[in-house]
Amino acid sequence: MKPFIRAIEIWVPSADHMHLELGDSIYSELPEFKASSEAICFAYDEGLPGKAWASGHPIVLPKLEDTFFLRAAEARQAGLTSAVAMPVFSGEFLRAVMVFLCGDGAEHHGAIEVWHCDTREGYDLKLMNGYFGSMDHFRFLSEKTSFRKGTGLPGLVWERDMPIILSDLGKTHGFIRSEGAEQAGVTSGLGIPCTHDPEQIYVMDFLSARGTPIARRMEIWQPDEKRENLCIHSAYCGRGIPIVDNYAQHCLQKGEGAIGRAWLTGIPSALDGLKEDTSIPVTNAFQSGFKSLLAIPIIRDGWLKSVVTMYT
Repeated sequence: MKPFIRAIEIWVPSADHMHLELGDSIYSELPEFKASSEAICFAYDEGLPGKAWASGHPIVLPKLEDTFFLRAAEARQAGLTSAVAMPVFSGEFLRAVMVFLCGDGAEHHGAIEVWHCDTREGYDLKLMNGYFGSMDHFRFLSEKTSFRKGTGLPGLVWERDMPIILSDLGKTHGFIRSEGAEQAGVTSGLGIPCTHDPEQIYVMDFLSARGTPIARRMEIWQPDEKRENLCIHSAYCGRGIPIVDNYAQHCLQKGEGAIGRAWLTGIPSALDGLKEDTSIPVTNAFQSGFKSLLAIPIIRDGWLKSVVTMYT
């Protein structure tokens, strides 16, 4: 299987909070592009990370050429053709910007979508933009679809203000585009709320296909009632591993491994190699053959609501 996402970057505020610097990253087999990224930083409203910071919402660049993506030449040499930026805020203050970088291909199935609703003007989530690889028909369906609060994956995320995992999308009644998903080979979906202005609703959907999965394993961890530990809430694994059953009796403490660190700091964690993480879930994932991990904190009003994990 080929990865749908070829690189992941986490840009974090500098010591004086005036620029964004590269923090954790997953570059797979792109050492030259990694070196060029480590050598630069972004000011507010500069480049893709800076634009996501200034706009306060996710941004999709289906094509990098002739845009404000400042590393377009380096990306082209690395075979990267598109990028999606997702900011993480705690109130009005930026914690980090995640950038997902993809490359085109004839069999490049999957999608990263951004859905938006301005509640002052309407009641429907509509596709703001997205990257669909080679799934032109599914893009067309998405552009013609809208979601009310509580309907479809984006609408359910909006209603619950929580991340949601859906599996077997081609046969899931709650996924309105199930027929199109089945035709495109899309198998699983992850929806993440990206709202920090209550009047501007944003939802990001990650839709994964068999041959080019966005993530081979996804989990949602939530704090327990006393907010002392993270407990598994829901999960999907393309290998059929019963994640929820395996970790029903196991919790993570704040700061424990990459997942617990996302709770402790409010900053996404990325591991390009899992061997050094000694927490039980990540150790088991490493032993099962998974290679990398992204842990995303979902924050509301300064409090962690959940941590989303994506393994490849």
